[in-house]
Amino acid sequence: MNDKQEHIAKRAEVFKALGHPTRLLFVMALAEGERCVCELQKLVDIDPSTVSRHLGALKHAGVVRDDKRGQQVFYSLRLPCVAGFVGCIDRALEER
Repeated sequence: MNDKQEHIAKRAEVFKALGHPTRLLFVMALAEGERCVCELQKLVDIDPSTVSRHLGALKHAGVVRDDKRGQQVFYSLRLPCVAGFVGCIDRALEER
């Protein structure tokens, strides 16, 4: 795989990570500021291991970063431009 193909594959990984409704919900919550895992879990009605898997996918794709403080893990957006992209999508959907 050449550099251009690798770069495109990395971009696709970000889109794939954003392609799940729960992950997108987490990203939009993080667009408002840093959140601990417990806060993100309250947004959805799923078990903690599934929340961790979703956050892991976002982290692996480079969308979010984590910061462990004592027993808690806090997440923030590593790609804040994602919020603007989602806003662009929202505006386009409203125009339909």
